[in-house]
Amino acid sequence: MSEHEATVIRVGDEDGYDVRIGRGVVDGLADAIGSAARKVLVVHPPTMGARAAELRESLADRFEVLLAEVPDAEQAKRVEVAAFCWQILGQADFTRTDVVVGFGGGAITDLAGFVAATWLRGVRLVTIPTTVLGMVDAAIGGKTGINTNEGKNLVGVFHAPAEVLCDLDLLATLPKNEILAGFAEIVKAGFIRYPEILDVIEADPDAATDPSAPEFRRVVELAIRMKAEVVSKDFREAGLREILNYGHTLGHAVEHAERYQWRHGAAVAVGMAFAAELGRLSGRLSDEVADRHKRVLDLLSLPTSYPAGRWNTLLATMQRDKKSRAGQLRFIVLDDLAKPTVMLAPDQSLLFAAYQEIAS
Repeated sequence: MSEHEATVIRVGDEDGYDVRIGRGVVDGLADAIGSAARKVLVVHPPTMGARAAELRESLADRFEVLLAEVPDAEQAKRVEVAAFCWQILGQADFTRTDVVVGFGGGAITDLAGFVAATWLRGVRLVTIPTTVLGMVDAAIGGKTGINTNEGKNLVGVFHAPAEVLCDLDLLATLPKNEILAGFAEIVKAGFIRYPEILDVIEADPDAATDPSAPEFRRVVELAIRMKAEVVSKDFREAGLREILNYGHTLGHAVEHAERYQWRHGAAVAVGMAFAAELGRLSGRLSDEVADRHKRVLDLLSLPTSYPAGRWNTLLATMQRDKKSRAGQLRFIVLDDLAKPTVMLAPDQSLLFAAYQEIAS
């Protein structure tokens, strides 16, 4: 495949949607929006303001394009911000055949998806993720949501996009620490499904994290393929999809404890280090695979520890997280590389012991 040829990964069956990965794929936005639409709302953060204006210009001969600039990162995922978008849609007489475009990182595509899902009980959504995290995780799978004071993503709906455009050229100006933060989800895909990802990172971490390198495109495509395969089989998280929570049970608690000032990837990295210790201490996971977590995450400058005195706070947050059911905590752990499984209601002494292994 040439560097300029797009890779197309299907999510779902004939009623599903395509994820296009490559360089310049954002040029296909008009086709993704479709001929039925008259109006388009592009939801974007301040950092993408100039690019959003360029998008509007490129679509102006076919659609009436409205721009909604919203706060960046988790500050976008608030009900007040969703209400701001609804206000724009209402004033513009947005109809059921019109389209919302989410143009930004994972928080922006989560918000745009929620707005699209709730306006007139659902309008078409196209996502253009502009971060590594957005491309490999947030923009794929149809989960949309906003945060509340009580926790992350507690309010949301499943609403699949019509198409996802992953344009690698959009990553050229992304700061290195943003790229590395997005790699936590790529590493997750390596541990739960495609170990080739781990091999590529270990062989040359600089090439693996360079958006212009073929190694980078390879691990991104593998991570997207993993997510596509899982959500195709389990759109509403009734079973298999739960494996995507690897590292997230503790990770979300860390994000909450840090008032969302930590990057999602950093928190998930700590969560994966914890899950590896949980697997090891419960006798499921070999030392070799458990130790590989820290080695790979260290290569990416991602954290693998958290302060010792924070355990009780984290435990309380996890117990009310949406991933617990009837008050029972559920963790995804590994039986081996690429063999994820559910650990239901582990003993609190085991959880505490695993935490001591990553405590700083």
